[in-house]
Amino acid sequence: MIEKGDLFQIKRDIETCIGEKIQLKSNKGRKKAFIREGVLENTYPSIFVVKFENEYDTTRRVSYSYTDILTKAVEIVVCKDNKKIQVS
Repeated sequence: MIEKGDLFQIKRDIETCIGEKIQLKSNKGRKKAFIREGVLENTYPSIFVVKFENEYDTTRRVSYSYTDILTKAVEIVVCKDNKKIQVS
């Protein structure tokens, strides 16, 4: 069962990583996954925003909810000093 404390803990963990480079894996269903590196740009009460850049120098901002992490639809790995730290 999802508890409010779990979501609050996830939100606090993500807030400490604002501005950090992250690797995000998003499960798209039917054995499909989206894996990209980006920057955790901002957090809001219900969502967080990740900024992705591609090879054509265009920027794309995508928002995800904290429940996506709780339900494991999205996985985040923070890249600090070439070390990977899992946020869950």
